Amino acid sequence: QVQLVESGGGMVQAGASLRLSCAASGRTFSSYAMGWFRQAPGEGREFVADINWDGSSIYYADSVKGRFTISRDNAKNTVYLQMNSLKPEDTAVYYCAAPQRMGGPYEYWGQGTQVTVSS
Repeated sequence: QVQLVESGGGMVQAGASLRLSCAASGRTFSSYAMGWFRQAPGEGREFVADINWDGSSIYYADSVKGRFTISRDNAKNTVYLQMNSLKPEDTAVYYCAAPQRMGGPYEYWGQGTQVTVSS
């Protein structure tokens, strides 16, 4: 019942910034947490950041803390990932995710958007 569409990926140089967006539809967006994950070639899916329904609780992976910022605009049904000081190791397909039920695990996934960072 939930559809997620990521956008904003691209190819940038190390040190650059990029903002990813995830547009959600299909249910009351503001009632659910949202998360960002990434997967590099040959690697498993990695947690990046997530945010609760009103933005009062936010978590980041240690690898991105201090560089990335997750936010949401419930009026626009959109979650963002602002990525600053990008590093080559940030290269991955980035996915947004939502739980199927309130308080549940992430089970809805977008199609992913590619982020490539060159040195």
